[in-house]
Amino acid sequence: MRTALIEHINAAFSGIWVQTHQPDEAEREIRQLAQDQGWEIAFWDIARGIQTPGQGQSSQGGGDPLAAVRHLGAMAGSTCLMVCHNLHRFLNHAELVQVLQQTLLEGKADRRVLVVLAPVVQLPPELERLFLVLEHALPERGQLRQMALSLSGPESPEPPSLDRILDAASGLTHHEAEGTMALSITRHGEIRPEVVFELKAQALRKANLLALHRGPETFADLGGLEAVKGFCRQALRGGPVRPRGILLLGVPGTGKSFLAKALGNETGRPTLLLDLGSLMGSLVGQTEQNVRQALRQVDAMAPCILFCDELEKALPSSSGQGDSGVGSRLLGSLLTWLGDHTSDVFFIGTCNDMSRLPPEFTRAERFDGVFFLDLPTRREKDAIWSLCAGKFGLQARDLPDDTAWTGAEIHACCRLAALLGVPVTEAARQIVPVAVTARESVDRLRAWATGRCLSASTPGLYGLPEAPGDQSPPGRRSRAVKTAAV
Repeated sequence: MRTALIEHINAAFSGIWVQTHQPDEAEREIRQLAQDQGWEIAFWDIARGIQTPGQGQSSQGGGDPLAAVRHLGAMAGSTCLMVCHNLHRFLNHAELVQVLQQTLLEGKADRRVLVVLAPVVQLPPELERLFLVLEHALPERGQLRQMALSLSGPESPEPPSLDRILDAASGLTHHEAEGTMALSITRHGEIRPEVVFELKAQALRKANLLALHRGPETFADLGGLEAVKGFCRQALRGGPVRPRGILLLGVPGTGKSFLAKALGNETGRPTLLLDLGSLMGSLVGQTEQNVRQALRQVDAMAPCILFCDELEKALPSSSGQGDSGVGSRLLGSLLTWLGDHTSDVFFIGTCNDMSRLPPEFTRAERFDGVFFLDLPTRREKDAIWSLCAGKFGLQARDLPDDTAWTGAEIHACCRLAALLGVPVTEAARQIVPVAVTARESVDRLRAWATGRCLSASTPGLYGLPEAPGDQSPPGRRSRAVKTAAV
């Protein structure tokens, strides 16, 4: 922000709006910048009134924002700055808006600059074109490292898990990061990444835009899907090229969400959950603002995994019909970020019906791969039965007819057997697989994926099994797909 402020103030921008959630840090940086550049500076907030460095608090005007704006006009330096905190709270006052407009127009000639520090950008139409908006960046990795070492003490050695601590603290403000590290030292005598993650999850819940998933899932708890597991491990091994992410298409209950949540534990990255439906706002422009804010938070928390479940339900109308274009703009913001972001964020999206998503969603450079998760093969089902029976303490010797079953239905059968105290063959009578209840939609989904998606179970393109209920590996291609490949 320092370089941007110098450039814009020297270019005679008279209104600068700094969006920040850490106003104390922003004020400190601007105060130091003014001292280095020889600029005259004053500060105002409603609690303390006008404050001038070296002169203390001014009694004139007190907490009146009009007095602060007029004080800027009376400052005598060649370049003058008035820094106001949370001025957006007063911009519904007609007299203040008029005085601001006049002051900003006159300020270009005599280099008088009004700097507003606020967590949001809320400008009336009269002032929209008179303010330049800058973002105050959250602490960088180097700043967080210096903070962690200083809190640990000069005599203490560098924490062995310092890299994980810095990953956990990324995306927090100075105040939040310092508080979480201090709490960890109070509890355990050292900074531990799990404590930082704990309070980071609380900070995300307050914003209500993202959630931090901290479940126990691992790939060892997920039977099958070896191809997509291997792809993710290889992509996230660390290298000169940063991965973008994957899109998982498949029959409901085949493990798409579980795989996305388990990947974080496999790679040591935090998993952020993005619910696009919760970003919808009732006010004009609120949805777009929520999307931008959520994606900024995601970028700030890199390296991480961003998981967005059931995309086709969260984006029901790519054309924007019936929602004043809100859905279309939300989709556009997400697509732009998927294609352009340079942060170390691995995106995982899941979908049960690709026909409801626009074709541009799967174009090259949005994702590193689009995988189809079919009904599990016989070998995969045996692995899932073993995992689920062990989880619920069952002896699953005699298995029921599990033709067309998904992993979720096998898990449900074992849970019911443990709940009711009956053999799994009897519990299976309560299960009707989704491939039966929604046979037509499942058949359409599998037909669509044939030759278009990678198989999640075996290397290569997905090929439709030759007959319903066929237990051959879903990666085996049909004759038509083989011919097309040749």
